[in-house]
Amino acid sequence: MQWTLVIPLKPLARAKSRLADTATDGLRPGLALAFAQDTVAAVLACQAVKDVAVVTDDAVAGRELAALGARIVPDTPQSGLNAALRHGAAVVRVSRPESAVAALNADLPALRPLELSRVLDAAAEFPRAFLADAAAVGTTLLAAAPGSELAPAFGPDSRARHAASGAVELRPAGVESVRQDVDTGADLRTALALGVGPRTAAVAARLLIPDQ
Repeated sequence: MQWTLVIPLKPLARAKSRLADTATDGLRPGLALAFAQDTVAAVLACQAVKDVAVVTDDAVAGRELAALGARIVPDTPQSGLNAALRHGAAVVRVSRPESAVAALNADLPALRPLELSRVLDAAAEFPRAFLADAAAVGTTLLAAAPGSELAPAFGPDSRARHAASGAVELRPAGVESVRQDVDTGADLRTALALGVGPRTAAVAARLLIPDQ
């Protein structure tokens, strides 16, 4: 099964506010963009992925991610994360109604294509499935097979919300890079230990990352 991944990205100026202890206001937009670039590059290198649609209204991010090969979908609803994901999935399925789609976080700078392939292969067994984040509270990936609606429920406690919606929780081994999103300095330290992509590494080299 070949997947289309839908990746939401808020305007860079408002992204990653919880990294205030790690990145100055001037560096946070660049860090958010680097996360997204390394995420998209890894996704496009995954053999299970056909293409990528990034839902964003940020002109800089749109230009940079399109240069990597992503399709840019304007965030027409402008009503938050779940609305953006529903919109992105709907746009994808206008031209390919039977496409398998998966929502993926834009802040997975350590993402490994092979690990993503393992998760998508596991997801292909179910109408809807999700992968919990490293903290086991949120969600980093939500997948919908052909004929199934994505029905995203991201936000606080999204792991529980996706399970309650009927999506199957995936538990493949050895997919730490797909679980490790980055919201805090501690998250970034963990991602760096896993090994991040080149754009994140370049920006992270300019940061003061606290030990606690």
